[in-house]
Amino acid sequence: MPDKRIGILGTGHFIPSKVLTNQDLERMVDTSDEWIITRTGIKERHLVEKGTPTSQIAFLAAQDALKGAKLNPEDIDLIIVGTITPDMQFPSTACFVQAKIGAKNAACFDVSAACSGFIYAISVAESMIKSGQYKNALVIGAEVLSSITDWQDRNTCVLFGDGAGAAVLGLVNEGGILSTYLGSDGNQTGLLYLPAGGSAMPATIDTVNNRMHYLKMSGNEVFKLAVKAMTDAANNAAKKAGISSVDQLDLIIPHQANMRILLAVAKRLKIPEEKLFLNVTRYGNMSSASTAVALDEAVKEGRIKKGDNIVLVAFGAGLTWAACVIKW
Repeated sequence: MPDKRIGILGTGHFIPSKVLTNQDLERMVDTSDEWIITRTGIKERHLVEKGTPTSQIAFLAAQDALKGAKLNPEDIDLIIVGTITPDMQFPSTACFVQAKIGAKNAACFDVSAACSGFIYAISVAESMIKSGQYKNALVIGAEVLSSITDWQDRNTCVLFGDGAGAAVLGLVNEGGILSTYLGSDGNQTGLLYLPAGGSAMPATIDTVNNRMHYLKMSGNEVFKLAVKAMTDAANNAAKKAGISSVDQLDLIIPHQANMRILLAVAKRLKIPEEKLFLNVTRYGNMSSASTAVALDEAVKEGRIKKGDNIVLVAFGAGLTWAACVIKW
């Protein structure tokens, strides 16, 4: 039915307690607190204990979101996890989450869209609920990026942290998701990727010794493309929602890539910094979890009020970009 409204019934998140500060990184690689803050705005990031799988922190975020939605696990009939750090190549992390929370009635799968994964998953879940075949969807962005971060590479190891965020989607009487906008450019796969472990480069002693199981990034190129793509995605999502300009929105929740990117996006969108929700200084870049965690924090801090129009916007490997306008 075209008049169905799909909205967010509850949100949740989980951040590991272990903190890695810039001072800690100074003792690990050739870097400094000043260098990291100047280039990224990041002061600390949180890491799971070694051996903790993505499904575990996804499960904890899911519990929080279910509580917010006032639903039981049996009420969920769809689970989608956005992640680039799955527990295993297969089965899906969503299946592990299903087992942990006891959502026995749910269909489960993962979405791999890197930092855009949470918004991609929201878009997929919205469409599947709108089709009439599903009622309540649990959408999760969760990452254990510490497992694929090269802690000897000073250019990348300062950026990333672990965490998980979740949202429950379902039918609402008013408001809800007004638009989603997704895009990709597969010609730019080489700018941000993890070389080994897939069918193109199966794991061998050589791939391990050559550190090919850690993410690789061309930082300067990614920076420029991220600013443009996130700006365009936010503008296009607003336009699809019938909103003439992003500055008419009440809050912008961007993927927390780094502070310089976020401030550059705000400048291009002509919005004041106060309209940006920022937590990158505390958590670093958590890939798909960034937007999900920021959404829940914004809700719990009272930054989003009933009737507000907000936009989630992200950019990641693929390249991928995504935005979603929601009336709260």
